[in-house]
Amino acid sequence: MEKIKQLREKTGAGVMDAKKALEESGGDMKKAEEIIAAKGIVKAEKKADREVKSGLVYGYTHQGRVGVLVEVSCETDFVAKNPEFEALCKEVALQVASMEPKDVEELLEQDYIRDGGKKIKDLVTNLIGKIGENIQVRRFVRFELGGE
Repeated sequence: MEKIKQLREKTGAGVMDAKKALEESGGDMKKAEEIIAAKGIVKAEKKADREVKSGLVYGYTHQGRVGVLVEVSCETDFVAKNPEFEALCKEVALQVASMEPKDVEELLEQDYIRDGGKKIKDLVTNLIGKIGENIQVRRFVRFELGGE
């Protein structure tokens, strides 16, 4: 039971998903995390065609010198109000402020500033697997004081 709890805390997976992953991995936490991640990718691929008509426009400013607006879409208002969805929006905005991607495609392929072992698309995919709705980073704009 303790391993299930630990796995859930690390991955955000449901109780049954954590239990099944631990059973499949023979109790190996690292393998169980990989199994859950793979299942999240499968879930994300299945939901990719679903229409996203809700979401958030999230704003972030860094020391009053850099400002970012990102539009992250999801399927329902319920998810748009979820603290984990808002946290994703914040992390995407921080990434844009720090790494200055040219477009959404480049942004999604960038290494995540807080964990170089992940890409931004991995953050999105993991949340899709956890929440069960399609999520898309639609667009962003970055302003820098004195920039063009």
